[in-house]
This record gives sequence, C-alpha cells and structure tokens, in this order.
Amino acid sequence: MSVVIETTLGDVTVDLYIKRRPRACLNFLKLCKIKYYNYNLFHTVSRGFIAQTGDPTGTRTGGESIFGVLEGPLKRYFEAETNPRIKHTTMGLISFVGNEDNMIGSQFFFTLGAELTYLDEKHCVFGEVVEGLDVIEIINEAICDNDDRPYQDIRITHTVILDDPFPDGGKLRVPSRSPSPSAERLQGGRIAPDEEIDETAGKTAEEISEMIAEREAKARATILEMVGDIPDAEMAPPENVLFVCKLNPVTSDDDLEIIFSRFGKIKSCEVIRDRKTGDSLQYAFVEFEDQKSCEDAYFKMDNVLIDDRRIHVDFSQSVSKIKWLGKGRGVKNYGEKDQDLGKGHYQKNGQKKNYSSTKPERDTKHKYQNDRKRQEERSRDSRIRNYSRNRDDRRDRHRSNSDRYRSRDRRERSPLHHRYERKNEERQRKKSNRHKRDHSSDESEKEVTRKKSKSHKEKPKKEKKKKEHKSSSTESEHEKRKKKKSKKKKKKYSSDSDSS
Repeated sequence: MSVVIETTLGDVTVDLYIKRRPRACLNFLKLCKIKYYNYNLFHTVSRGFIAQTGDPTGTRTGGESIFGVLEGPLKRYFEAETNPRIKHTTMGLISFVGNEDNMIGSQFFFTLGAELTYLDEKHCVFGEVVEGLDVIEIINEAICDNDDRPYQDIRITHTVILDDPFPDGGKLRVPSRSPSPSAERLQGGRIAPDEEIDETAGKTAEEISEMIAEREAKARATILEMVGDIPDAEMAPPENVLFVCKLNPVTSDDDLEIIFSRFGKIKSCEVIRDRKTGDSLQYAFVEFEDQKSCEDAYFKMDNVLIDDRRIHVDFSQSVSKIKWLGKGRGVKNYGEKDQDLGKGHYQKNGQKKNYSSTKPERDTKHKYQNDRKRQEERSRDSRIRNYSRNRDDRRDRHRSNSDRYRSRDRRERSPLHHRYERKNEERQRKKSNRHKRDHSSDESEKEVTRKKSKSHKEKPKKEKKKKEHKSSSTESEHEKRKKKKSKKKKKKYSSDSDSS
C-alpha cells in the first residue's frame, strides 16, 4: 500500500508495512485521508539523522492520532507495535515518533542516515521511501539554526492515497477537496518556500558594501580554517591591544609605557626584538585594561613623533595570546582569568612560568647575552636528550629483532634453512666419528709407550740410589770434617790452660 507525500521540494512515495504494522498504517492512512498533514511544517531537520513533521501547530508538541480526532483527547495517543521488530538501518525509512511510554500520535519522521539502531526501542517504523530519495537528500541539506529548525520553510502540501485496505467507519469525514491553508496551519514558519529573499532591500550603498565585505571576510576565514592556518573561523583578535610600528630602534618598553599610560592603565607593553641579537624589530604591542582606553590611544597617537620617528598605530590583528578551546567551543583570551602574560610571563602546559624579569633592564646587551647563554644551554640539553633517546631506540630495536629471531619456530622457517640445518647435523656427526677414531688410536699408542716405559723404569731407580748414596757419603765426610775441627779446638783450649 502506497501514499504519495507532496512537499515544497518535491514528491515522495512511501510503501507501508500493512501486515507487520497494521494499527500504525491505519493511523497514517486515515490521517492522510482527512488531509490532516496538509501544510504541516518540517519543524526539525537534523543532518544525517532525521527530518520530523506531522505537527499542525509547528511547535513540536502538538498532533494527535486518528483515534483522538474521532473519539476525543483521551485517545490522543495509542500504544506502538513492537513485534515483529523492524530496525532503523537505512536512509529513507518512515517512523512514528514515540514518547517515553511507547505511545504514538501523528508526528513522524524520515531517517536521513543509516544504522540509527538506537531509535529502535522508542520509535515505530511503519514504511519506507520507494521513490523520491533525491527529495530526502535535498531536505537533508537544508540550512538550519542551532535548534535544527530550517530557516526557509519546508512543508507538506498534499497527500494522495493510492490504496486503502481499511474501512472508513461511520465517524470518519473525508473532505471533498483539499482545504485551503489557514492561519493556524501556517503559523510557526519563517521564510515562505516561494518567497524571494532580497537582503539588500531598504539598505544604503555603504551598508550593502559593508555587508559584502563582511561576507567575503567570513568566507576567507572559513577557508583558512579548512586549510588549518587558524583553529576557528570565528576567532578574532582582542580589542584592547594596539599595534605600534615604525618605531626608532632605541625606543624601549618603558618609554612606550610612559607615553601610552596617559590614556589608561596598561597591562603589558612589549617591543618585539630579535631572538639572537636582541635588536628591536621596530614594532610593539600595547595592551590596555579596557577597550575605551585603547580606542582613545588609537585616535590620538597615530603619526605622533617619538624619538625622531613618526609612528603608526592600529588595532592588533595578532591572535598569539588566544587559546582555542576545541572544535565548536570557541576561543578565550589568556588574560581572562587572572593570567598576566605580559613582560616575560609565558604560559606552558597550563602553568604560569617566568623566564625573565618582570621589569625590562636598561642594560639590554647584558640581558640578551644571558638569554643567548640560556638558549645555548637548552639546545645542548635537547641534543643530549635526543642522543639518549635515539640510543635507547636502537637498543630496543636490536632487542626486539633478536627476540624475534630467537623465538621463531622451526616449523615457520624456510626450506632452505632446513637444508642448512641438515648439513650442519651431518658435519657434526662426521666430526664426532673422527674424534672417536682419533681417541682409539691414541689409546693404542699409549699402550705401546706404557710397555716401553716399563723397561726404563729401573734405571732411574738405581740412579736415585746412587744419588742417595753419594749424598749420604758427602754428608758423612762433612760430619768427619766437623769433628776434626772440634777436636783441634779442644786441644788448643787445653794447651792454653796448661801454660797458664
């Protein structure tokens, strides 16, 4: 059973699941028959999700079922059918909107995406689009506000029932023709579908040129966001910061702060300098506490003579001190929450750190020499860190490779590797056999030498005995000599005593 739904963007033909969803199809067919959906607004179009309609008031809270129309508000809703289960898996399905109690009325929606299965438990699918999917895609591309409400109205103009298998009953009153649109049906709209939009009507030439320039600027910002040069197209520089250029190289931060402080309190004043040499680049940024002081300085300090140079003043276009909060969340200035980022205060990893003194020194040469030394130390530390990191990477890579080759299973190796292994095994076997033969020959040689050595064993024993004999003889002679000497000494002592 089919129904043709005519819209302001084209016609859509829907096939209904009469057998699987008889009560829901009865509700939809009878509402189409009494022209209940004529001039209903598509009040919600969420890209890639759903396009919802069926509320005559256009407020998203109205509508009632055919039973409520015929029998009163007590039967405004009826319970949805859940068996058999039909899922929201493809684009172009038509489904009734259900509430928390699984009750449905007259509001329905078309699915604009695939695999919307999280809608299955609450909403009742009762048909699908068989013709007019191009119209569904056009509805999907409609321009909407943040509340998913289209700026230009998309409405159902007429419904045509090709076949109705359900009887009408006595209470159902079918109109003879399609009714004209009433004020109640047309409420809730914005721009009519056939209305010509002329944005330049009633504007002066200056206003039109300003509007065109603003559109071009937005288009350029969008392109820069798509390319990746800026994080957000809506990003804008702060309005309390002045850009000062054409400065004399001798002009310092203190000089500018003294000159511009007569317009209001200054949060920071910084002359931009070269990182290596410390020489002034002849431009600066002056940040005021309020926007009015910044505007006064802009109007009165342009083309003023400072240190024999006529300066130029303009509002800052720099966004270096703006923090991007993420896609769709906008931006924020660093100084909004008690964060002083002027004169040497920089933010790193969410913490305030002070890498230089808060007051600029007069001796700029000494100051920038210290900065250069600090920078050299940082570069040396970074080189050391990079070297150690690369060394660790090489060691880990070597370990991973050795582990991989060590743990490789023999079954996963190539046939060539198996052949080399077999050759090595044969070589080892030959070597072991050769070693056994050599060992046996050595044993036979040892036996021969052992027999030969038996015949020569006695001779060294005799020699030993002779040596022992000789040694004993020598010892006896030595003792004899000692005895003779002792006797001589005794005789001498005895003779001496007699003489006395």
